[in-house]
Amino acid sequence: MNRSNLLFVITLCFIIGCKQEVPEEKPAGKVIIGYVPGFRGAIDENTIDANKLTHINYAFVNCIDSLAVLSNLETDTANFRRLNNLKKINPDLKILISIGGWGWSDYFSDAVLTPSSRLMFAQSNIQIVEDHNLDGVDIDWEYPGQRGQDNVFRPEDKENYTLMFKVIREELDKLSERTGKTYLLTTAVGASQRYIDNTEMDKAQEYLDYVNLMTYDFYTSGDSSGHHTNLYPPSNYDKDRSAHKTVDIFVAADVPVEKLVMGIAFYGRSWYIISGENRGINMPNDSTARGGGYSFIKDSLVNQRGFTRYWDENAKAPYLFNSETNQLVSYDDEESVRYKCEYTIEKNMAGVMFWQYASDPKEYLVTAINQSYKQ
Repeated sequence: MNRSNLLFVITLCFIIGCKQEVPEEKPAGKVIIGYVPGFRGAIDENTIDANKLTHINYAFVNCIDSLAVLSNLETDTANFRRLNNLKKINPDLKILISIGGWGWSDYFSDAVLTPSSRLMFAQSNIQIVEDHNLDGVDIDWEYPGQRGQDNVFRPEDKENYTLMFKVIREELDKLSERTGKTYLLTTAVGASQRYIDNTEMDKAQEYLDYVNLMTYDFYTSGDSSGHHTNLYPPSNYDKDRSAHKTVDIFVAADVPVEKLVMGIAFYGRSWYIISGENRGINMPNDSTARGGGYSFIKDSLVNQRGFTRYWDENAKAPYLFNSETNQLVSYDDEESVRYKCEYTIEKNMAGVMFWQYASDPKEYLVTAINQSYKQ
């Protein structure tokens, strides 16, 4: 090789090397956690795009007699095997068991009441994780220290909530010593000051990797209606619930913002409003109606069947209203999802989670999340 050719090769290598040192700038490391409903029965892993998720939370494992219990062992075992197959597509995908939920949170208070019951509960968690080669535990105790539906609750829940995470974390660390693998511990939390008041989130967070904010169901079956999953208050910060307000109260409770995960609803809430005033937002209702999953809402309701899609600029939230029937539908769509993702970037939050994957089989919203995060 002559001198001029050698100089050309050196220059070319330098240029290529410089290009490699300047990667495309994009928000990295945001989690996208999808709750996948095992309670619906057999899961078809081919309906889940593994490349659009960082974590799957398998919902749900039951809490009975101080134990984490697979209520349908045969189906759950098959589902774990199918979900693990997704790691062939995305080796970085993490799969966690989620314990509790709205229907199976009745006996958490008993399970964590004493040191011995807490250890039993924690070890049963870890046994499921180990037996099925999973990546961690998500606790979805919906209402510690407060009445939800038919749940057991007591004042001791406040401290025992923290102690539960402590012992689960210790048992996960023991498992790590045996396997050499790192395991995650996360929780889903109510988006309210009442949840803060009935827990020690400042202490509990020390054992947690992520705190998943259930920033949806702000309105459910009560006698008033409005946005159920809005980013900001529609009008009055002190009165109206919102994701932004939820982040504020958890940060004020000394939960690091980088552990907080924003909740997104993949389903709608709906009511028949008493009058058409304000198109139903923050108005009394007569009864509830079917909201449906987002794929259904987008394909069958938006600007169809008498429904008109509106946008609340203050709340950064869409809604549908049918002026003939006075039916309101509140939901997340691609536009509101983009605002939520941008918010998590600006606030340095961990990312987003959503309930639940099967509500949007056409993947409109999980695609919008990925486009927002440029993953």
